[in-house]
Amino acid sequence: MEPPFPLPLSAYPPAGEGTSLLDILGARVEAQPFNLIATFIFILAILHTFLAKRLTVLAHHTQVAHDARLKAAGEPPSPSVKAEFLHFLGEVEVIFGLWAVVLAGALAWSQGLSVTRHYFNDSVNYTEALFVFVIMALASTQPILDLAEDVLRRIASLGRGSALAWWLTLLTVTPLMGSLITEPAAMTIGALLLSKQFFALKPSLALSYATMGLLFVNISVGGTLTHFAAPPVLMVARPWNWDLGFMAATFGVKAFVGIVAANAAYLALFRRELKSLPPLAPSPKGSGTPWVLTATHLGFMAFTVMNAHYPVLFIAGFLFFLGFAKATSAHQSEMDLRSPLLVAFFLGGLVVHGGLQGWWIEPVLASLASTPLFFGALALTAFNDNALITFLATLVPGLNDAAKYAVVAGAVTGGGLTVIANAPNPAGQAILGRHFEDGVSPLYLAAGALIPTAIMCAAMLLL
Repeated sequence: MEPPFPLPLSAYPPAGEGTSLLDILGARVEAQPFNLIATFIFILAILHTFLAKRLTVLAHHTQVAHDARLKAAGEPPSPSVKAEFLHFLGEVEVIFGLWAVVLAGALAWSQGLSVTRHYFNDSVNYTEALFVFVIMALASTQPILDLAEDVLRRIASLGRGSALAWWLTLLTVTPLMGSLITEPAAMTIGALLLSKQFFALKPSLALSYATMGLLFVNISVGGTLTHFAAPPVLMVARPWNWDLGFMAATFGVKAFVGIVAANAAYLALFRRELKSLPPLAPSPKGSGTPWVLTATHLGFMAFTVMNAHYPVLFIAGFLFFLGFAKATSAHQSEMDLRSPLLVAFFLGGLVVHGGLQGWWIEPVLASLASTPLFFGALALTAFNDNALITFLATLVPGLNDAAKYAVVAGAVTGGGLTVIANAPNPAGQAILGRHFEDGVSPLYLAAGALIPTAIMCAAMLLL
């Protein structure tokens, strides 16, 4: 009988006392040689994400050169196949899916078609990707956006509705709302309103990246006041018996103080530019959406959140919602599912790769004391979805309470450093990416998130 694939972590040879980490990893590669291939492909996928912006720029230059050649030859303009292909390779949301195809080919060659089908169909859990797709689609509907904008406008009006007031409101209140409506929904609403109320004013590139990095960090931390809203917390809530009271008492004050302090730091750094942005055009105070319609939309969102672990139920609910939206089309905007689909595809590709990385992540986490574990989880989160990090932590036997806190606090703190660090981040990039002429640079995004991440570190470790 062939051994299962991938090997359960409990099936690897037990490490004796004093065995080094390198020896443990070497034994695991010997037990399952494909581990090394899977991780190498995963590293290539990560490197590809850092090249995405360059590929987009190269696609633009290729199309310009193609157009110039056609004009010189007196021929009508047409798309360049090479430019279109380069542009496709530069779409961040499709990168992990593309490398999942490479992984599937390598797996089929190494283990056979039967094992490959079993892994993709039975071993990989796509629930998080499907949930993000549904909640993102619901959160971007017109009645929900009108309600959120109306509530946030009232808060921004305390600062006379200026660009600075909207910036501060959206980066403070919206992340904290994520603890109620889930982080993906908060990211969708926050990014859409930032696009309308702030990025439309064309802030400088430095402020744009600072704002995006700050949004990603705040959303990652802002969902930790409850036990159901943040994907990395969802992974540990049941196994570790973390309930609403525990999350509010353990993470609540730290998350709030961290968000306020991070916003204050960037407000001080960019105050002159924020105050100089032109005033926003006044918008109507009432949406005109019947309250019954808005309440029904909120009901669909609540149903989705309550059944976040049951994809059959929340997808069935979404199908009912599509029928409801069609019947009430007079009060609905056209539903654009492109961004939710791309984000779900991104996360689907990420969990395909992530499911084969536990062989090295689990012993790394197990080898660290609580403070190094905090920073280890933070660093690993930059290159993996933080929900994967916390899930693997639940498989480490004998973690004490301090270590459990450290791994979750580190994972959520590092959730803004890259687009792959936290499940909602691809949604934010998909919405705000159009405001960056050559696409979003991973290095500049990390730079924009660096100061808020450092502040969150202090809040999580010192408070």
